[in-house]
Amino acid sequence: MTLFEKVASREIPAAIIAEGEEWIAFRDIAPQAPVHFLVVPKRCIPRINEATPADSALLGTLLSAAAATARQEGLGESGYRIVINNGPDGGETVPHLHLHVLGGRPMQWPPG
Repeated sequence: MTLFEKVASREIPAAIIAEGEEWIAFRDIAPQAPVHFLVVPKRCIPRINEATPADSALLGTLLSAAAATARQEGLGESGYRIVINNGPDGGETVPHLHLHVLGGRPMQWPPG
């Protein structure tokens, strides 16, 4: 069981800010922006590279959840960034697909 599955099942505490049937959103423990939260599917997909066409509906749900939670957190007007890391070179540290949503300050480009 992954760290994020344990958060979703409430085995590990987290600052949960929103939740749906298939996903959960909670604050990042090492924020990189004034607002930084994760949107995580409750069902483990190890990384975006391993998602299949059967996961398409869930992937859309995650993006919609990220946008709705960003609006809830006051980022709708000023903007925000959604990041998905994939693999070691992509900065992935937990092998469970998750979306980082960052906002509350201007984002720079390029990001990495």
